[in-house]
This record gives sequence, C-alpha cells and structure tokens, in this order.
Amino acid sequence: MSAPLAGDDAELRRGTAYAFLAYGIWGLFPLYFHALKPSGAFEILAHRILWTLAFCAVVLLVRRDFGWLRTVAARPRLLGGLTIAALLIAANWVIYVLAVITGRTYAAALGYFLNPIVTVALGVLVLRERLRPLQWAAVTVGAVAAVYLTVAGGEFPWIAVSLAFSFAFYGLVKKKVGATLDAMHSLTVETMVLAPVAVGVLVWLSAQGSTTFGSHGGWHTGLLVAAGVVTAIPLLFFAAAARRIPLVTIGLIQFLTPMLQLLIGVLVLGEHVSGALWVGFAIVWVALVLLSIDSLRQARSNRRTRLAALEPDPCP
Repeated sequence: MSAPLAGDDAELRRGTAYAFLAYGIWGLFPLYFHALKPSGAFEILAHRILWTLAFCAVVLLVRRDFGWLRTVAARPRLLGGLTIAALLIAANWVIYVLAVITGRTYAAALGYFLNPIVTVALGVLVLRERLRPLQWAAVTVGAVAAVYLTVAGGEFPWIAVSLAFSFAFYGLVKKKVGATLDAMHSLTVETMVLAPVAVGVLVWLSAQGSTTFGSHGGWHTGLLVAAGVVTAIPLLFFAAAARRIPLVTIGLIQFLTPMLQLLIGVLVLGEHVSGALWVGFAIVWVALVLLSIDSLRQARSNRRTRLAALEPDPCP
C-alpha cells in the first residue's frame, strides 16, 4: 500500500507547485502590463486575444488536436455559452489592464480579493445554493466592505467591483456550459470568438494613428507578441493543478495573486493607498478569513465522511 500513497503524495506536491506557479504568474501581471506602456488598454486587449489564439493554434497543430472543434460546432448551447464567457473575460482583461496602466493596481487587487465573496453570493442568487453560516457571514462582511469603500472613498469602486463580478460570472458560465472542455480547448474557442473584435479594434486604432506596435523598439514589440504565451501558460498550470489537488487548497492559494498585485502596486509601482482604502482591505480580509475557515471545516467534514464510508461494516 505504500507505493500508491507515495505516488499520491508526489501528485499532491506537483499539483501544489503548479498552483503556486499559476497564481504567482498572475500576481506578477502588473509588472508585465506596466511594461507595455504607452500601449492603451484596448490595443493590449486586441494583441492579447490574437497572440493567444496564435499560441493555441500552434499547440493544437503540434498535438494534431482539432477533432473536438466539430463537437463544439454541433452544440449551439455550448458555443453560445463560450461566446458569453469570451465577452466576460474580455471585459475583465481590459478593465484589469486599464487599472494597471492608470496607476490603480491596488483597485485590481481589491477586485480579486472580492471575487471569492461575489462567487459565493452568485451561488445563492443564481444557482439557489444554500450557504453555511460562515459563508453568510463572509458575504455580509463583503457587502459591508463595498458600502464602506463607496462612502469612504467618495465614489463607487467600479474597477474592483467590475473585476470581481466579471470574473465571477465568467466562472459561473464556464461551470454551466464549459466544463466539458479542457483549458486549452476552451481558451481557443474564446479567443476565436473574440478575434474579429480584436482585428476591428486594431484597424480602428490604426486609422486613428494611435497604435504602438512596432514603433517603440523591439523589446516593446516582443512583449506584445508574448501576450499569447503569458496568457496561456498560467492557465495550463492552473488546469494541471486542479486535476491534482483539492478545491479547498486551490481556494487558499488563490489569494497569492491579489496579495502580490497589491504589493507590486504599492512597493514597486509607487501607488498611493489611502488610509480609508486600507480599512476597506482589512474588512474584505475578514470576510476572506471567514470563507477560508469555512472551506477548511467543510473539507475536514467531507474527508471524515469519505473515511467513514470506506470502513467495513462490523460483523454481526
């Protein structure tokens, strides 16, 4: 029995490493997008879409993996759901890039701290899920944080809320219609859907004389081209992690991303975070602690249930 357990431990360690790589890379995204200045948010979005599609096409060509496209084309509901997912993730991408290049990385970080709370709330409102007491407490504290940030900040925190809701709805749509596709296939379809929009954006920007591709040196051009790899690699790491480690572990590791974003915004990019906003962050972190405790408790309960089910019945 020792060999399988050793193998399971090795897979767990490998999955944990993949998760840290995925969330760590996502956490470093502000440095990458900040380096893309003076490109605007929509130009960066367009290049990200097109170069990601190119990267996916190369991978699929090497793997000779195109048969699944017929299955997607034959399922209008799946294709429609992936189209909605594509629009949601495009909105998320452009808002995130806009936050970074305008010096509001901290607001993007806040959005991804809020995201788990919004996801839980959507479970109640859309999926009619029943929440446990600590989950209700977390959602309530999260709502208090949103109200506080609006009042104390003097304006609605639209960047943080938009990022949290767009990504939460993206996850909801993928859960409903996209679970049958692996990460690479799903990303390919989503970028295929968005490709005409991306081309249109670049044509419009070119007509306005506001494109930056190729006009700011080889380093800048190379960074724009690398958008495909930068987008796809952490997603593949995440998919590899999700197959190997429990969801509760992924849920805890995911906070690495906004924490790195916040630290980069404040310590590296020199962004100023007001005292009122720090209080808002603290309220959100209270909600996240409650969610984390609930997740750990539920994971232990599920494990005890599984172990009890495996125990042999006592002899009569």
